[in-house]
Amino acid sequence: MNRQVIDAHLHLDHYKENEIEQIIRDLSIESYPALISVSYHLQSCKQNLSLARKHSQVKPAFGFHPEQKLPTAQEQQLLFQWMAEHVEDMVAVGEIGLPYYTRKEAPALKIEGYISLLEQFLVFAKKWNKPVVLHAVYEDADLVCDLLEQHHIRNAHFHWFKGAAPTIERMIRHGYLISVTPDVVYEPEIQALVKKYPLEKIMVETDGPWPFEGPFKGMMTHPRMIHESVKVIAEIKNEDLERVYQQLYQNTINFYKLY
Repeated sequence: MNRQVIDAHLHLDHYKENEIEQIIRDLSIESYPALISVSYHLQSCKQNLSLARKHSQVKPAFGFHPEQKLPTAQEQQLLFQWMAEHVEDMVAVGEIGLPYYTRKEAPALKIEGYISLLEQFLVFAKKWNKPVVLHAVYEDADLVCDLLEQHHIRNAHFHWFKGAAPTIERMIRHGYLISVTPDVVYEPEIQALVKKYPLEKIMVETDGPWPFEGPFKGMMTHPRMIHESVKVIAEIKNEDLERVYQQLYQNTINFYKLY
């Protein structure tokens, strides 16, 4: 019975030191062969690289989370220079995307600089043949799909995706992957997405340390929560649980080229 899971997207460097030690210790004794730790900015990239060098299960992705102030031109240059120097250490470019939630709070925010930065990341990913981990939800996802098509990028992963039916159908046509968090256990919107999306194009994540509600309320977000997600996915898909475990695991291995 192979019930291995891989957390396809979390921010390990955002946990407290004792929490990181606990998660790594649990990874060693439970069925978690790897986790993908995405980065927020240059310092975050460096922290994730340090964690990866210390713990073999940690697979780092390097990028710049879009829900923050844009880096200056000099900061962007330093980030891309550092990423190029450490390209062999990274499994993906991420987390990258567009600032949907920031714009909801500040509608006057100019998006052009974020689009330009995202395009730079896509060019980098194409050059080095790295998959991309995307923060792009609702109407932003259509714009990101346009950019992916323009840059001929197919190895794209929309993490914790939410969006309209036409966008979902477009993503399915292009073979883009999605990943779902533990909120699939209690969120009808995510359950509906899982029902529609091909199992062969789904991964599971926690986006930790982001906290969850429902049965996870008040708990530290941990990769083991994924087991509850897998059970619900199997129920929604009306598939054998062991097959779902194996498929989700293989999807993640293939996308990130882990082994």
